[in-house]
Amino acid sequence: MPISSLASTTWRSTLGICLAASAMMMSSTSATIASNKPNVILIFADDLGYGDVGCFDDACPFQTPNLDRMAAEGARLTSFYVPTPYCAPSRGTILTGRYPFRHSVVRNPAPDVGESNFGLPHSEITLAEQLKTAGYATAAYGKWHLGHKETWLPRTQGFDEYFGILYSNDMFPVQLLRNETVVEYPVVQATLTRRYTDLAIEFMQQNRDRPFFIYLPHAMPHKPLAASDNYYTPETRADLYADVISELDSAVGRLLDQLKELSLSENTLVIFTSDNGPWYGGSTGGLRGMKGKTWEGGLRVPMIARLPAVIPTGIINDSPAATIDIFPTVCKLAGVATPDDRVIDGRDILPLLQSKSASSPHDAVYGMQGGALACIRKGKWKLHVRSPGPLRFNNLTPDQLANWEDPRGPDGVTLLAPFEQPRPTQHPGLTHGDRPKEMMLFDLDADRGEQRDVADQHHDVVRRLLAEFKQTESEVPEFPQPKSDYLFAPPAKGQPRTLMRLIGGELRYDRIPKSQQSLIVNP
Repeated sequence: MPISSLASTTWRSTLGICLAASAMMMSSTSATIASNKPNVILIFADDLGYGDVGCFDDACPFQTPNLDRMAAEGARLTSFYVPTPYCAPSRGTILTGRYPFRHSVVRNPAPDVGESNFGLPHSEITLAEQLKTAGYATAAYGKWHLGHKETWLPRTQGFDEYFGILYSNDMFPVQLLRNETVVEYPVVQATLTRRYTDLAIEFMQQNRDRPFFIYLPHAMPHKPLAASDNYYTPETRADLYADVISELDSAVGRLLDQLKELSLSENTLVIFTSDNGPWYGGSTGGLRGMKGKTWEGGLRVPMIARLPAVIPTGIINDSPAATIDIFPTVCKLAGVATPDDRVIDGRDILPLLQSKSASSPHDAVYGMQGGALACIRKGKWKLHVRSPGPLRFNNLTPDQLANWEDPRGPDGVTLLAPFEQPRPTQHPGLTHGDRPKEMMLFDLDADRGEQRDVADQHHDVVRRLLAEFKQTESEVPEFPQPKSDYLFAPPAKGQPRTLMRLIGGELRYDRIPKSQQSLIVNP
């Protein structure tokens, strides 16, 4: 039987067996633990922009009634940052409370370009591992992207169970795992948002009498976009991004409704945020740049937190905070100490979630690009020590942009998603403003779109921020290039690497289709 067919009939039964077993192991003390330790659901969208959620942008092009309701019933932080404008380093940070230069994942694992020999080190302590010391049941459903070889998989990092894709949903081979076993290849991506949400609901039902932590790193709205039948609107194919956001928002509503039905709503912390800014088709809400750039559009993301017993309704706080803060804040609420044998960059931001006037616990927050520190945000000021860089595809003509073919786009064979994906002409953020260069200074209170560089008018501010930046930069080590698993001849100078269209079905990354075997470099 094909793996995809086998998976469609077995993944739920496998889940049921696992959950039944865990339920039988619950002790009589579970209810006591749950009485004073909040459940935690951490929803981490992929490439969702600051302007993709209605309550963060009055001109939001999408409908997000459930996220808007969640914000009204809790708190939203409007100056919330990720440490890098791309996936893997951001994921390491939200799970450890440490900047990428400390947890060492400063680049994206990607099997189809041979980036396979690194992951989150086992010396790092994840939020799941820390909460397990207090009796929490833990699960992760969705994109991992912290190492796709067996030594780095989720169940080695504190999660009791896992279901999802180990890297981005456009990287070959896209395959779904249940724990350490591939259960579906190729993947029907239109089902991912629903299936991840189903699993989260079943996990909370089975663990309602003990504290639980669910890490829910959704696939969407990372490309290729895909939505299930109830949300996909083929009559308006140009609005696929809106369909995807609608389903993601509905999934959040399902979780909130289920918590209420289980009488867990008051004692469950639900956090919603994103790993970086948007790709084409999304919205930065008037911020400059996008995913991959250290402009605000790449680093500033929406953040909503809801815990009715602790967080008042309708809180809006604009003080700078970041995903480094999730780890210590959750630990504080759970009554779990943070590790004292390492630097935890995050701080407890519960005061920001409880009061609109609370100040940031940080002297400054930082952004990285690759293995280098790139920018610093301090109060209203942001200094780009390194240039944010030019527009993506700035070397293409308008006609070439309109006809650009994504090498990781849906192909109807291994990447199963709608073909009508957004084009590079649909830039999600501001594309104008002063030319990007080193040492740009912006007053974000007056110019959150980073249009006018005021470094020449505020030399004292530049000096102060640069001194603080360099002090932190002195802690950043060199990151050697990992050993490559790329099997093809290197490209000519200035040319991109040919993607290895690896064949899935097993947890290995060396199976090349016949159509590409002529490219393999013989040892």
